[in-house]
Amino acid sequence: MQKVLAYPLTVLYQILFGLCLLVFHPVQWVCFNLFGYSAHKRSVSLLNLCLMRCTHVLGTTYSFNNPYDLPTDRPLIIVPNHQSMHDIPPIIWYMRKYHPKFVSKKELGKGIPSVSYNLRHGGSVLIDRKDSKQALVEISKLGKYIEKHKRSAVIFPEGTRSRTGHAKPFKATGLKILMRNAPSALVVPITIDNSWKMMRYGKFPSGIGNHITFTVHKPIEINNNYDAVLAEAEKAVVSGLTSFRTEK
Repeated sequence: MQKVLAYPLTVLYQILFGLCLLVFHPVQWVCFNLFGYSAHKRSVSLLNLCLMRCTHVLGTTYSFNNPYDLPTDRPLIIVPNHQSMHDIPPIIWYMRKYHPKFVSKKELGKGIPSVSYNLRHGGSVLIDRKDSKQALVEISKLGKYIEKHKRSAVIFPEGTRSRTGHAKPFKATGLKILMRNAPSALVVPITIDNSWKMMRYGKFPSGIGNHITFTVHKPIEINNNYDAVLAEAEKAVVSGLTSFRTEK
């Protein structure tokens, strides 16, 4: 019965989602070209709040739990697990004062209203996952960018989405490059839970009635032992997953 109900609700959701992207694309262009970075950044934050609100049609609710007073005067390297595209808007909205920039695959850099424009002009980097040299250069640029401007980089160390709620092993290279190029940064692990349920039926229809949680864990200082930092971040992220708690 739930899946049957999901079909019409998903159609309505996709219409609203598409309208948001179409409306905010020219808004972003005007903000960026006429008023600069700050105006563009605010338009992107508002876009992602609207995208979250669109999912309420599906019965989706959100909790973002951050008990830490994260600094705004030093860069952050945000390290979440990755379960679906629905991971992105809450991070952009709830972490907006930290100016999050993403390590994204190059395919997202064209053809998607609003999304592609922001990725190309908002400070994020686009990597070719088939060209490791290009990817390393771009991630290095992002590390230097956040170090200089005291902003934040978001990298999903699993590399691809987990469609089951279980975390995939973290890949070290990208995170290590960010740490090397932003040595004053704090590493901030975040657990995203239940986002995968939005895609439980595949691309269509969307899952309905889900509560997606974001849990910010204790920030980690970068030291010379990058492997230890990576292991600590991965342990924190995995510990917050429902699947991990159930297995224990």
